[in-house]
Amino acid sequence: MTDTPTEPNATLPEPVRDHLGQQLRGVLPVEADKPRFLGDDPVPEAFEPQIRRLETRLKTHEEGTGAVGQALDQILDALGVKPEDADKRAG
Repeated sequence: MTDTPTEPNATLPEPVRDHLGQQLRGVLPVEADKPRFLGDDPVPEAFEPQIRRLETRLKTHEEGTGAVGQALDQILDALGVKPEDADKRAG
């Protein structure tokens, strides 16, 4: 990139870019979204629905895995099988 205006990749001189950047920042309101939790990065609104769905899926997976583990433990208890016995048979 050069400062020669005839080249297609020409850029503006740095003082001009700085001045234009300051002008744009003064005209365009830049409001950062507040994070939901302290320490979190703010999430753009466009990604909020996808992130909520992902969080719901992860929570559902964790809770479902725990529930299945508890149910299997109850079944083994009802059959009188101790987890150590099941591990010995599997190995």
